[in-house]
Amino acid sequence: MAQTSEALRELTEISTQIEAAVVLDREGAVVASTLDDDRAGRLAGPALQLLRAAEEAGPDSESLVQLEAALRDGVVFLVADADRVIAATTGPEPTAGLVFYDLKSCLRALGGEEKPKPAAKPRAKRAPAKKAPAARTRKKQDDAGA
Repeated sequence: MAQTSEALRELTEISTQIEAAVVLDREGAVVASTLDDDRAGRLAGPALQLLRAAEEAGPDSESLVQLEAALRDGVVFLVADADRVIAATTGPEPTAGLVFYDLKSCLRALGGEEKPKPAAKPRAKRAPAKKAPAARTRKKQDDAGA
C-alpha cells in the first residue's frame, strides 16, 4: 500500500489537472486514495459501477481500458488493467490525452510492469573485408625513370 500511496502522490504532483484519485481492486476495495476514506468510497463505488456497466455493454467482458465521463463541474476518468482500476476527477475541460497517459503510467508503476522494450534485431554477420591490393609506391617508378 505504501507503494500505491507513493504512486498517487507522484501522480498528483505530475498531473496538475487531477484533483483527486483513488485506486481500487476489481472487487471495489479501495487500495489507496488522495481523499479521506469517506470521500474515497463515494468516488470508488460509482466508478466501479460505471466500469462494470461499460464492460457489460462492450463485446468482451473486462475489455475496457479507459473511460471518460464529462459532468457539469468536471470530468471523471477511469483506467483499468487486469487487477486494478484508477479513478480520477478533474475540473472542466482537461487535456484528456495527458490525464489518460498519467493514469496509465501510474497503473503500470503499481503493477511493476514496465512495457517491455522490443528486442534488438540481431545484425547480419558480414564476411571479413577483403584486403585491398597494396598500392605501388612512387619510389619504384622514380627509380625506373632515373
